Amino acid sequence: MTAIAPPICCTALRRRTDAVVCPPSSLSFPSRDDYLTHKEGTIMKSIITTISRVTGAVLLTVFVIFGPAAYSSAEADMTTNNEYQTATFAGGCFWCIEHAFDHVDGVIEAVSGYTGGHTENPTYEEVCSGKTGHLEAVQVIYDPRIVSYGALIDVFWRQIDPTDDGGQFVDRGSQYLTAIFYHTGEQKEIAEKSRANLEKNGVYSKPIVTTIRKAERFYRAEDYHQDYHSKNPLRYSLYSTASGRKKSPGNISRDAHPGVSSQTPYRTMTDEELKEALTPLQYTVTQESGTEPPFNNAYWDNKQPGIYVDIVSGEPLFSSQDKFDSGTGWPSFTQALEPANIVEHTDRSLFMERTEVRSKHADSHLGHVFTDGPDPTGLRYCINSASLRFIPKGELQKEGYGKYASLFNK
Repeated sequence: MTAIAPPICCTALRRRTDAVVCPPSSLSFPSRDDYLTHKEGTIMKSIITTISRVTGAVLLTVFVIFGPAAYSSAEADMTTNNEYQTATFAGGCFWCIEHAFDHVDGVIEAVSGYTGGHTENPTYEEVCSGKTGHLEAVQVIYDPRIVSYGALIDVFWRQIDPTDDGGQFVDRGSQYLTAIFYHTGEQKEIAEKSRANLEKNGVYSKPIVTTIRKAERFYRAEDYHQDYHSKNPLRYSLYSTASGRKKSPGNISRDAHPGVSSQTPYRTMTDEELKEALTPLQYTVTQESGTEPPFNNAYWDNKQPGIYVDIVSGEPLFSSQDKFDSGTGWPSFTQALEPANIVEHTDRSLFMERTEVRSKHADSHLGHVFTDGPDPTGLRYCINSASLRFIPKGELQKEGYGKYASLFNK
């Protein structure tokens, strides 16, 4: 490899037996394939060579004809019921973008691939040449009842430097440019408003160059790129740490969830921001005191251990340890995890008097509390799933709620 070779991804580390260093930009860098061990690389090359000698022409024909169609069919099967939707983002190295979306509640699947170019069925090596026009991208299949498109864009902004017109962080080249690929007119409108708000807020001192483009054919990347962060956690950690991606170029914390501000304990948003960040149902419930359908919501029958936080502010509200099946079709709890985050009001709507509960910091409508619950409190907090975000116990530390982890170690 020479210093004038086409740029390829994951160039942050120079492999040494005794240390890991981040070399000067004038030097040549190892490709992402260098994160495979020498033995793995040798075996892989041997297998590929043998197969190509025996059935090269046949396999190539089969892949061209059936490969993309098979993926398109799988994607279609996942979205035919209209419950799930698709979002596509290009943010540099797709290992990192896929990793970010894999941890978002409501994301069904995140797939690494290539899109936006003119070459059909591109390989990783072809895309790395910078001659295909394709960008490394991630296609996200998500449940809009749990996470909104606006919230996904918020996650995306936190992973990238949108002012970089030459790549992303240590990865240089046109294949690492950033883009939001919209699938519908509504997605286009939300993306444009989000970018305009980011520019208006003055988070970055340089102009934002992330493009907003109509979605094109998406080609799934090779299998060894899929879920790389979980298949090769050590190598991924070495790359992501040394690549410079974790150092935020602006004032946005990459590790914070969209509902939690890095400057204040709990986030507040304008009405316009709320409409962009929340799904229509979440907005109706939290801001207009609406009620979601029973037995047809995200958490009414959720039995996983963890805590529930406000969908807007992220303030802790309830624990799975206090959750019970009330038979009503809504999440029900005997008590609040943090009583100080719950505010009660008298509700005289619907020709009756009830006690409404709202979150203290976001002032989100949560539901109502009744006195017909089980022991030990005799209370039944009847809460809308649309007002909540669930944090599994295994992700409490990562999400910033580590102090509650001990509740589930008993």
